[in-house]
Amino acid sequence: MKDYHSENRSTWCDGCGDYGIWAAIKQALVELKIPPTQTLLCYDVGCHGNMSDKLLGYRFHGLHGRVLPFAAGAKLANPKLPVIAFGGDGASFSEGIGHLVHAVRSHYPIVFVLHNNGNYGLTTGQASSLTPQNQQMNTAPNGIPEATLNSMDFLFSLEPTFVARGFSGDIKQLKEILKAAISHRGFAFVDVLQACPTYNHFATHTMLMQKCFKVEDENHNASDFAKARKLAVDTSKRIATGILYRNENVPNFIERLVPRQGKTTTPVEEVETFDITKLMEEFV
Repeated sequence: MKDYHSENRSTWCDGCGDYGIWAAIKQALVELKIPPTQTLLCYDVGCHGNMSDKLLGYRFHGLHGRVLPFAAGAKLANPKLPVIAFGGDGASFSEGIGHLVHAVRSHYPIVFVLHNNGNYGLTTGQASSLTPQNQQMNTAPNGIPEATLNSMDFLFSLEPTFVARGFSGDIKQLKEILKAAISHRGFAFVDVLQACPTYNHFATHTMLMQKCFKVEDENHNASDFAKARKLAVDTSKRIATGILYRNENVPNFIERLVPRQGKTTTPVEEVETFDITKLMEEFV
């Protein structure tokens, strides 16, 4: 763990779910014996993005809603490198929803961790696409007029191969989920429910503790797509956490690339230096 330790102080609010995710990802990487120099951690803009300087290793802090295309590009350049992308519910299901669609569709072999606190926390509690309809927020004192996007139903409509849900208050379970996601063959989606103690007063840490249950305790079959989708979508009385669906039999994007078949090197390793002096002389 000391290899990932940063001297930078955490600046999240007391009780923020980012602390739990921060601990879980470090533990998962350590238990998988992945050192900071052999992974890439990509962060979107938001409270969660401030994690980019709260741990060591190769880290990238990108533009709002645009972390997935960068992460995918990095993975395509160096397929040997584990790539993990982090984004908030605001950026990922508003500005970046198109990138999420095509990341699942293309089946890029990367992990995407959704920091889901139901609002834009960094910019003081505006509603996101996942904020419940009619919920009062800082910029909507009369309640949210828009319909709430059913994120899990939407995601399952894209036919993903790995879907899990964690709770930032259960670091032990979240660590195991992340380890499985990192080891997955293709695109792994990890929805992490977390409290925002400053701005989200409808999905508190206590409420999540009371409603969340572990699917592994109920012998859930993670290969059953229909059952997994039903569990993921129905959160009215209980919220299922754990690995909801996993299919390791689908070739990922890189495995489908015909020109790369039979290659033992990565694109990064194939980069060469070319002397362009003669080419430039043609334009002088």
